[in-house]
Amino acid sequence: QVQLVESGGGLVQAGGSLRLSCAASGRTFSTYAMGWFRQAPGKEREFVAAITWSGGITYYADSVKGRFTISRDKAKNTAYLQMNSLKPEDTAVYYCAANRRGYGFTRTESYDDWGQGTQVTVSS
Repeated sequence: QVQLVESGGGLVQAGGSLRLSCAASGRTFSTYAMGWFRQAPGKEREFVAAITWSGGITYYADSVKGRFTISRDKAKNTAYLQMNSLKPEDTAVYYCAANRRGYGFTRTESYDDWGQGTQVTVSS
């Protein structure tokens, strides 16, 4: 099991940027794919971005493609989500998650471990 702790959320104006971090504990972090999801009030949790264990392949939701970038630093056991050109519709609680299976990166049910979430609020 991997324990995940998100940070970096906050309040930002539309057009601004934030960088979320996801610190992981556990020696097997480097073998997991990592994903970011978000959940807005009254809505289901949705996929945002994912990165394979090697960091060589990334996946993005259409709504964030070209604005968000996912990355990982294995030496620091940390995954990141750089969010640029933020919009009010990006407002949500953002969660990072670890995927041990190596597939299903866009589906919540494919992830085994979740962080507690960090709030991102984008004002217009």
